[in-house]
Amino acid sequence: MALIKTPKEFFEKILPKRFNPDKAKNIDIIVNIEILGKNGGRWVVIIKNKELKIKEMEHNSPSISLKINEKDYLDIINGKLGGEEAFFSGKIKFKGNISQALRLKDSGLF
Repeated sequence: MALIKTPKEFFEKILPKRFNPDKAKNIDIIVNIEILGKNGGRWVVIIKNKELKIKEMEHNSPSISLKINEKDYLDIINGKLGGEEAFFSGKIKFKGNISQALRLKDSGLF
């Protein structure tokens, strides 16, 4: 599998294919993701009714907000760094319900 080179590539091309609606059953969440760096940006990921919506923007009232630098995010989505490891080492700045965040791993977001 080729390495994902930018967050934009991940959100536009990879995540829609990686998303598993069956594993997103009973997930109703709005996630703001701010990625810092040259190819960074702000995305909102909405999972509701086993459907995924992704927009390059910031939502006013997210369930969860994440802030991470570009290199660390790419390491997570390319399988070089675990999401839990990134969180506990302080690489991910997090606001929201941690139990909801942990369920996102199965949906393909991390």
